[in-house]
Amino acid sequence: MRLLCLLQLLCLAGCSASRSRDWAYHGAPMYADLTARELKAVRDYLHGIPELELTEARSKTLMKNSILLIELHLPRKHEALRALDRGQAKPQRQARVIIQFGNKTEPNITEYIVSPLPSPKTHTIKTFKGARPIRFESRPISAVEYDHIKDILGKIANKAHKLLFETTGGFSFNNCSNRCLTFSDIAPRGVGPAERRSWIMLQKFVEGYFIHPIGFEVLINHQDLDPEKWNVEKVWYNSMFFDSVEELVEKYESGDVEKIKLPEHDDNDLYSSYIPRGHSNTATNIHGPKLVEPQGKRYHVDRNFVEYAGWSFAYRVRSSAGLQVFDLRFNGERIAYEISLQEAIAFYSGDTPAAMQTKYIDAGWAMGSSSYELAPGIDCPEIATFVDLYHYYDTDKPVRYKNALCIFEMTTAMPLRRHFDSNFKGGYNFFGGVDNAVLVLRTTSTVYNYDYIWDFVFYQNGVVEVKVSATGYIHATFFTANGLHYGAKVYNHVLGNLHTHLIHYKVDLDIAGRENSFETIDLKYVNFTNPWSPKNFIVQSKLHRTEQKTERSAAFRFGKKFPRYVHFYNPNEKNKWGHQKGYRIQFNSHAHSVLPRGWREENGISWSRYPLAVTRHKDSEATSSSMYTQGDPWDPVVSFEDYIRNDEDIVNQDLVAWVTVGFLHVPHSEDIPNTATPGNTVGFFLRPFNFFDEDPSVASRSTVIVRQGKDGKPKVQRWTPEVIGHCVSDKPFVYNGTYAGV
Repeated sequence: MRLLCLLQLLCLAGCSASRSRDWAYHGAPMYADLTARELKAVRDYLHGIPELELTEARSKTLMKNSILLIELHLPRKHEALRALDRGQAKPQRQARVIIQFGNKTEPNITEYIVSPLPSPKTHTIKTFKGARPIRFESRPISAVEYDHIKDILGKIANKAHKLLFETTGGFSFNNCSNRCLTFSDIAPRGVGPAERRSWIMLQKFVEGYFIHPIGFEVLINHQDLDPEKWNVEKVWYNSMFFDSVEELVEKYESGDVEKIKLPEHDDNDLYSSYIPRGHSNTATNIHGPKLVEPQGKRYHVDRNFVEYAGWSFAYRVRSSAGLQVFDLRFNGERIAYEISLQEAIAFYSGDTPAAMQTKYIDAGWAMGSSSYELAPGIDCPEIATFVDLYHYYDTDKPVRYKNALCIFEMTTAMPLRRHFDSNFKGGYNFFGGVDNAVLVLRTTSTVYNYDYIWDFVFYQNGVVEVKVSATGYIHATFFTANGLHYGAKVYNHVLGNLHTHLIHYKVDLDIAGRENSFETIDLKYVNFTNPWSPKNFIVQSKLHRTEQKTERSAAFRFGKKFPRYVHFYNPNEKNKWGHQKGYRIQFNSHAHSVLPRGWREENGISWSRYPLAVTRHKDSEATSSSMYTQGDPWDPVVSFEDYIRNDEDIVNQDLVAWVTVGFLHVPHSEDIPNTATPGNTVGFFLRPFNFFDEDPSVASRSTVIVRQGKDGKPKVQRWTPEVIGHCVSDKPFVYNGTYAGV
């Protein structure tokens, strides 16, 4: 009878695990990015509505109604969970669409939800929390607007042709063949709401032009939808301001302005180039180490559904913000409903007007759609699974980004666990070790000068690492003596400007269910009489737990002491040892605030006040930022501070952790030609904290145990093939373990 009951329990457990997997697979398409077919269907549906009066996004005029963005609109969480947890029908797929109504008496931005897909029939207006309107001036800049900016820059350059030509040693903006000038535009575009005034700096158009400023910056007012009405408001040249290009040219000709003469340009000695230079001590006639999969892949990818070593999840790359993971499960149990990139900012300091104005908020540049092709062997191992991405942003048809996401398994060259058990007599009792192979989900965003490498890393012991590595070119401005207060000279006439990177993530944890609580754990010293030596005292650390009961109490400010442990747990579920099942967030970050609280642009990034804030889940609080914050950070459409202002109860609730990581970057000479990734990686870990009864990696068969036999020879115990293959090594595993004097 007992055996029969045991068999029934095993059968139920197996059936439950199988059902969980099937439902996860069933629900994954809810989060898949829109296909090219769906994107075209949404476009055609909207263009077929006469009252919208839509025209092509790339038509030359700015006074038009056009589609800026089409991307997936996520289902409500409770609707999605019916499919994920019960196997019920999935909610209809929907699209989020941003339309720019420039051909209106009062131009505006309106968002729509279009459904159902793939054959849309209805559209409704989407509003933001508090029904805040979207100012037309806050829209991201488009390719067509850039074309008009180039036109006005061409006119400016014609007026200042001699100055620019002499300054640069033969470079010009117009009719320039191989010695051309280009530009970088700065945001935010103004100093207050409803403005559209951009500082623009000219640079030599060479490889790595971001670090070739020429010392000419101009402020253009391009608010009017008629580019003929645009005008120059200020010009900066060699640390002097002028009210017009004509004034600068006149004073340049009269000698009232000190002229800049940049060093002679040499295409064969370009400091911003990737071409190798200098002596190398590494052999070039042989390849370096490579990853291999001797017997094939150990993970499974089916569209946007991924399985690996007990993990399963769905993913997408949101065009406006970037990489997101949904329904993250380990051994069939959900750990998180959503872990998603929300925003990335880089706030600068400097001495030139362009530098002091630069506060980049990258969702405003469609950070997610800046996911370009990944290079095998550099961006991802050659063995990786490469995936194409499709985006519809500032275009008239879907754009395919080939091989823009990769998935691969790799060894970390670091044991997951190991121990050498010495017998202290020149031998050992046993050696045990587990290979630390992980799965990596990766994509990149190249937002003009900077390249962000976004990673989700899945470990065999139930740990998830979420991280970003920064590389690319620094944002550089023309060197001035006063500029040394705001950065470092990195080349002749080039200042690398100090800046802070902050990255914001949404982490919707569902620990053993949706009803979770949150506590912080610190240490306190205790002093008590030594029980075995009463004349003495014991001083040691004691756990001090604080349950955080409201959203305000769980919003931790930068500059304040941060708890040692931040722990999310299910108060209703316990492990075998009586502990409440939980996970904790462990930070790898050097972030700090970038502006004083409430100071102008800081209002648009109020999430940056907190390394961690915890709120109750609401579908109306889906994101912490928006595409419009870059254009209007002073009065943002999405204000994260609103999410915690009502100070709701967070005990035994569906909780969301909002995580800010980042680092300060003071540029230095080693940032030439561009920034390297070592030391520029930040992120966080999700680590089980009494969620399991023991380390779940005990199930890993990548374990090796060595014991000494009675004959003194090592006895190797393993659960994988001994000889991996000639592409790795044709030698069997050998381990001696003895040690002796010599």
